[in-house]
Amino acid sequence: MALDQHEVGTTWLAGAGLRPTRQRVTLAALLIGDGQHRHVTAESLFEAAKAQGDGVSLATVYNTLRAFCDAGLMQEVMVDGSKSYFDTNTHDHPHFFWEDEAKLTDAPSDQLVIAQLPDAPDGAEIASVDVVIRLRRKG
Repeated sequence: MALDQHEVGTTWLAGAGLRPTRQRVTLAALLIGDGQHRHVTAESLFEAAKAQGDGVSLATVYNTLRAFCDAGLMQEVMVDGSKSYFDTNTHDHPHFFWEDEAKLTDAPSDQLVIAQLPDAPDGAEIASVDVVIRLRRKG
């Protein structure tokens, strides 16, 4: 991996106040080193790290993704209540979930209109609204 990708990862971590450990920098570089947003699972990020020869355990990947979410660097998107995807784009936006490929992609925000939400129950407030549009290929 190029040194500048590690520098980008280190800067990303520092901006959130996270200590740049070797594992965090490695995973950060994979996630945002080229400046593109990513949707990953812990397993896919683990495989990407392994493919480039980085010794990071799957447990470390899970813990690091959780730390990145807690620091506001990523958001977790739940699909099916059992599968988590992690998104480097933290702005509110909808997602497409491609069922046939088990892949998450961004959906166009400008085409989504939510006219009204139900009132929150007494003593509660709406923290966020997640929109995941499930797709499958025709045919």
